[in-house]
Amino acid sequence: MKHLTFILLLLSFVIFTGCTDKTKNELTGGLKGTITISGAWALYPMAVKWAEEFKKINPRLRIEVSAGGAGKGMADVLSDVVDIGNVSREIFPQEIEKGAWWISVVKDAVVPTCHINNPSIDAIKTKGLRKEDFQALWMKQTLLSWDMMTDTQVSHQITIYTRSDACGAAQTWATFLGGNQEDLNGVGVYGDPGLAEAVRKDIYGVGFNNINYVYDSKTGYPVSGLAIIPMDLNSNGTIDPPEDFYKTRDDIIEAISTSVYPSPPARLLHFVCHGKPKKKIVRDFLLWVLTEGQSFIKETGYIPVQESEIERGLRELND
Repeated sequence: MKHLTFILLLLSFVIFTGCTDKTKNELTGGLKGTITISGAWALYPMAVKWAEEFKKINPRLRIEVSAGGAGKGMADVLSDVVDIGNVSREIFPQEIEKGAWWISVVKDAVVPTCHINNPSIDAIKTKGLRKEDFQALWMKQTLLSWDMMTDTQVSHQITIYTRSDACGAAQTWATFLGGNQEDLNGVGVYGDPGLAEAVRKDIYGVGFNNINYVYDSKTGYPVSGLAIIPMDLNSNGTIDPPEDFYKTRDDIIEAISTSVYPSPPARLLHFVCHGKPKKKIVRDFLLWVLTEGQSFIKETGYIPVQESEIERGLRELND
């Protein structure tokens, strides 16, 4: 009997090692099918990381992730083009009426940027800008030159950039300034990567980006050519040590986690479905994101949501 058991085990090993990858996947089990995700640039790197890790334990599963802005993600999911929409802003009442169902999965923030070699960079880093200054730039356009904004001798006109696509970053920045995305003035640029590149190429430009498009994922420092414009939170005309948390990605993540960086532009990021998900693979993926998937958040450059948000999401999925 022992000899027979050994022979059967040996035969199983030989069969498995001789299988094609496709056959091995069929033997290893796990979920199978396709999950489609689209939307916010802010969530794109995190969604890709989660997709990669989830597929490691479900090799027969296919997860397609694309970006294009929060507006596209919401439109795609409500029209059933995709299973999950990435949305990096609040969910509007009219979207809820159309069946938007969501869970909050991570946090990040939008930061204002300028060129690292801006002639006024020393004054910018020392004094920072107040909320009223940002409003004057993007909303009122009453600060038109660098000498007006920084009290320096640099009289060159400021080039203001914003987003051309319907997106969470622009809506979040506009909400912080007291308006909506449509109220933001400036040269419209598509996507987070495009806006960051526009400022990197314009020594007199200003813009705003999600932190994962401002900080280098490998070094943790701002990407080459970009500088973050510090916020003078107490409006005293100088960046005090407690307000100086932009040097590295870890520094600003800590400021967001402890609510030192204001909300907005710190914000929750959401996975949205058209109604509570009925597909088992989608539901299982979302459950994994809220549990084991949380372990990949910090290494990808995001901030975990509060435990109450996790509990809410799990209740929503399990009810």
